[in-house]
Amino acid sequence: MRRLADAARLRTFLKDLARAAETDTDVYLTGGATAVLVGWRDSTIDADILIVPENDALFRALPRLKEELQLNVEIASPAHFIPELPGWRERSLFIERFGRLSCYHYDPYSQALAKIERGHAKDLADVAELIARGLVAPERLRELFEAIVPLLHRYPAIDPPSFRRRLEVALGQKARD
Repeated sequence: MRRLADAARLRTFLKDLARAAETDTDVYLTGGATAVLVGWRDSTIDADILIVPENDALFRALPRLKEELQLNVEIASPAHFIPELPGWRERSLFIERFGRLSCYHYDPYSQALAKIERGHAKDLADVAELIARGLVAPERLRELFEAIVPLLHRYPAIDPPSFRRRLEVALGQKARD
């Protein structure tokens, strides 16, 4: 069983991953890794990452790093679960550059909407933290939700009315019809 990842282990992972980068590449962290590095959680069970552009050398390094660091790593981003939000790259938050690897927190709005759609208690607590820390503004979150509503049919597991209700509940308001 792999160990939980705290901020130091996540940074070690990113530095070690950077050693495998042969070209300039961006890595986007999401979920628990964002929560840990921003500071509202002490640890996470895994590092969810997105590599842009896809980089074979980095993908080849992942199994070795997972074993060496005893760290769970998943290739996952909010866009795997909800439609990609317009402007997500520009809203992604720079963490640090290690060699040829630029590291970012995936767009907080995308993270918040993906967590709201999933609806687990820990996810909703993360959304509350994103808002409390000023990383997500409720009205802008609603606007971005509306921007993806026309695309929700491409995600058959999502029930749009339920998603809208969960958004309003997460924002502390009665669902609007």
